[in-house]
Amino acid sequence: MKLLREAVGDDPRVQVESFSGLLVHYAQEKGVSTILRGLRAVSDFEYEFQMANMNRKLDKKVETIFMMPKDTYTFLSSRIVKEIARLGGDVSSFVPPIVREALIARLVSASA
Repeated sequence: MKLLREAVGDDPRVQVESFSGLLVHYAQEKGVSTILRGLRAVSDFEYEFQMANMNRKLDKKVETIFMMPKDTYTFLSSRIVKEIARLGGDVSSFVPPIVREALIARLVSASA
C-alpha cells in the first residue's frame, strides 16, 4: 500500500485502498457500479470472465469492463519482474522507481 501511494503521488484522481472480502461488496460499500479490470492474456480472460459473471449474479447493478494493455505489457507479470530483478536485470522500464528500489532492497536483504 505504501509503495502504491508513493507511486501515484498526490494525483487527486487516484485513491489507494485495501479491503477484505468480496469485491462486489466493496463496490456496493463505495457506491460503485463499474469495475475496471485489465486483461493480459487469454488465461486472464477466462478467470476474469468467471469473476465478472459471479459478481453480476451477486449484484446485477455491478458491471465489469475489461481493458487490454499496450502490446508491450501483455507479457508482464510481477513474477517475471521479480525474476528479472533477482537475476540482475534492469526492471526500471516495468515499475516506478520507488518499486524498483524496494524490490532491489528486498533482494539484497534476502541474500544477506
